[in-house]
Amino acid sequence: MLDQDSNARPWLLLAPVLLFLAVLAAAALAVIRMSVGSNGDEWRSVSLSSYADLATPYYMKSLWLTLRLAFQSTVLAVLLAIPVAIAMARAKSKLARRLLLTGVLLPLLVNLLLQSYGWLIILGPGGVLNNSLLALGIVQRPVQWLYRENGVLLGLIQTAFPLAALPMASALKAISGSYEEAAATMGASRWQILRHVLLPLAMPGILSGALLVFAYNASAFAVPLLLGGRRVSMLAVLVRDQITPLLNWPAASATSVVLMLATLAVMALSQKLVHRSRKMLGNTR
Repeated sequence: MLDQDSNARPWLLLAPVLLFLAVLAAAALAVIRMSVGSNGDEWRSVSLSSYADLATPYYMKSLWLTLRLAFQSTVLAVLLAIPVAIAMARAKSKLARRLLLTGVLLPLLVNLLLQSYGWLIILGPGGVLNNSLLALGIVQRPVQWLYRENGVLLGLIQTAFPLAALPMASALKAISGSYEEAAATMGASRWQILRHVLLPLAMPGILSGALLVFAYNASAFAVPLLLGGRRVSMLAVLVRDQITPLLNWPAASATSVVLMLATLAVMALSQKLVHRSRKMLGNTR
């Protein structure tokens, strides 16, 4: 009896997680099934017309725009997160570490809609940013940030920044300071230590953060809708348009499946390239 209880206990602890994963799997299967149905008869008919409609230039342009903005926001978020992650990992004061952690976690604690409305206040024609640029004499007229790709890119970077900084800080914290001391003793500069010691050792955390940011921003909805409107039509916004006004569930499901497959393909390709570069680096050594 004791052996049976001890064997069953781990499964009981995993039951909530397994139930949650089962619900996600069921929802994904339902979306896939609706994507091969006909509008108005999603569950009984079988048709690939929804996927054929996605081959139009409009949808292909939207797919390219989604992947491009997700990639750009990933690169910029990772670059901006490097100094913050280093400060979090190397800060000796507990107060400094807590303040940095609170600042990084703040976008995750504030509602995404509130953050997007905050960007509307900052980037608007009469917003904080334009008023500051006009007061400093940098520009002569307000710059149009809203309903442009640049405004959406800023929102994507800000909302996904914690996903890049936290895994990177965890990886840097696990690196012993003796490596930096040894490199400094051998005459390496701060930039050389960062480039040849810290970043290669922290690459698993950097890659994890980059993949999280890319997957998060590729499926972003609130930020592109509020900051980009209809001029920056990312795929998640098109899914919403197909459901709310048109009630075209097969088209929305097919768009969701294509977005998911494209995101997974890019993530798998990036992992393969990183693994190949590590292998080539190991062979050169």
